[in-house]
Amino acid sequence: MKTVLTGLWICAVTILSCYGAVTWGSGLFAKKEEPYLEGLQYQKLPPINVPMVVDGKVQGYIVAVLVFTADARLMHTLPVPPNAFVVDETFRQIYADPQIDFKRLSRYNVTQRLAEVRKAVNARLGADVVKDVLVEEFNFVAKREVRS
Repeated sequence: MKTVLTGLWICAVTILSCYGAVTWGSGLFAKKEEPYLEGLQYQKLPPINVPMVVDGKVQGYIVAVLVFTADARLMHTLPVPPNAFVVDETFRQIYADPQIDFKRLSRYNVTQRLAEVRKAVNARLGADVVKDVLVEEFNFVAKREVRS
């Protein structure tokens, strides 16, 4: 009789401890939602290589590394990240700009061009997501200097 009561006692303690662990532990393993930080988010883009075509021939490539800041709250609500839009718009702006001529170098209004990129990207996204576009690196590599 003593052995049967001890066995029942062990079963009861085991069942109660499992029940307690499951009900108490479920709060520990629940996924906690972390609120997104408000403010600006810094995004560095991969290098952009833009061919410079003059008289039907490639003269060289502009290599640009850009950084943009965006509204963090809006970035997390967009279905598509704005990175591809910034790269695409920058490529279009540089490729189609007739003012860039490396045979006759002159000052270039980079501030205006970056503002146009920002404005065009925000128009394509339908919201004021991109706050500023910054240049980290901007180089021209002549065709004769490119190794294949």
